[in-house]
Amino acid sequence: MNRKQRIEQELAVAMDLIHLDVLDESHGHNVPSGAESHFKVVAVSESFCGLSRIEKHRRVNGVLSKEFERGLHALSIHAYSPEDWTKRQAEVPLSPPCAGGEAEGRA
Repeated sequence: MNRKQRIEQELAVAMDLIHLDVLDESHGHNVPSGAESHFKVVAVSESFCGLSRIEKHRRVNGVLSKEFERGLHALSIHAYSPEDWTKRQAEVPLSPPCAGGEAEGRA
């Protein structure tokens, strides 16, 4: 099982999710091919209702703490309640380019 699959599984087991996207964004960073080090998580759950952004992030980070111990370097978290997700019309901000990533000539 690769890291993306482990992240999906760990979040699905720990949270009652309405929507989950896990994107491996490692290719856009200055890391070796196949590094599985940079990810974006988009999670929608009733359990995020009434929580601040930092509380949502702490919850996701807590679930994935073992992945950080295994070498996960960066995690972009977009956690929404169903109401917030509907207001956003399922739109998620794009991740910014990484200095030293593909734009710097890395293949």
